[in-house]
Amino acid sequence: MVNQDQKLANIINLGREISEIIDVDVLLDRTLQIARDLTNADAGSIYIKENDKLKFYHTQNDTLQKRLPPGKKLIYSIFSIPINSRSIAGCCASAGDILNIPDVHKLPKDASYSFDSKFDELSHYHTRSMLTLPLKNQWKDIIGILQLINAQDDAKNIMVFSKEDESLIMHFANLSAGALERAQLTRALILRMIKMAELRDPMETAPHVNRVAAYTVEIYEAWARKRGISRDEVQKNKDILRMAAMLHDVGKMAVSDLILQKPARLTDEDREVMQQHTFLGARLFADPYSNFDEAAFKVTLNHHERWDGNGYPGHINPLTGEPIQGYETKNGKARGKKGEEIHHYGRLVAIADVYDALSSNRVYKEAWKEDQVFDTLMQDAGKQFDPEMIEAFFDSIDVIRNIAERYSDK
Repeated sequence: MVNQDQKLANIINLGREISEIIDVDVLLDRTLQIARDLTNADAGSIYIKENDKLKFYHTQNDTLQKRLPPGKKLIYSIFSIPINSRSIAGCCASAGDILNIPDVHKLPKDASYSFDSKFDELSHYHTRSMLTLPLKNQWKDIIGILQLINAQDDAKNIMVFSKEDESLIMHFANLSAGALERAQLTRALILRMIKMAELRDPMETAPHVNRVAAYTVEIYEAWARKRGISRDEVQKNKDILRMAAMLHDVGKMAVSDLILQKPARLTDEDREVMQQHTFLGARLFADPYSNFDEAAFKVTLNHHERWDGNGYPGHINPLTGEPIQGYETKNGKARGKKGEEIHHYGRLVAIADVYDALSSNRVYKEAWKEDQVFDTLMQDAGKQFDPEMIEAFFDSIDVIRNIAERYSDK
């Protein structure tokens, strides 16, 4: 048996682990997994406080996951609930205290909150024990709610969450809240950069970059799984890849408004200038201080290369924009990178970016129908796109559709 001191030491070590995660979505996924492992919980959810409401943001459920084919993920809706005493999560956020409920179907008669059984009915799941904890920042403000469901013993029998573990899991919740606030700040800074770009290029919006980044990570996971890449490496790469993918077009801030906002079709000369946004963006990260800088460099530089070698900017020195010696074409331009010469981060973002562009309304076009988008991606597998990654895209399509709803332009 692991004693309380050993558990506390484990929690401190796990706190150090999550403090190194920089992306909000990856952090929430890992936080929830750790909290469930610590309490042997079958399921759990995380809500994030937004103004006066709680936004249902992330969920895990081992029982429901086992019903899915290998490699598939749970699909869930995003919704908000008010912060008041009528719901369990709302009451926890309102009062700022732990709620340890032995059986949500046998609540005390004087309880102000009730259990909404709609999800259980739709999914054929049975929620019983529930531990709900507030996530508080250093000023003791509520920034979210961690909810753990159905504690289990070693034989998988549902049991009550241990009173002894409440203080320990609350300690982990506090560590998680600090990491979450730092990750939220990092994302806010990146989104401010995106808003600066949006002032000049209306296509560069927060929903667009969040969709592209989230699609990229899903495609990467499916591709990495088929490649046999270890779970630890995938987790590490997901964190930096999602953040880097958000900045794929940051170099457009260095392109003239005369081209970015030109109402007419671009000339060949205009397109050459526009294509410079790849290496102009990469220059921002050319002197890397972290793995994130290195990933952002690879994404910005490579996301317009093509699998068949007909993309851009090709084999260039990103600091000068000039072709690397030995990689010039007959007309003196840089030869395009081809196949696996293109870093896989760039190949992933290329698919995510084109899918989102075709699926979204633009000033100059309406969103394409899904079948038309799918046909185009399939036809361009082995031409514009890595064919293995296109397979991974379609393996992840249910989650990708869900992401599109989560980060809608509406």
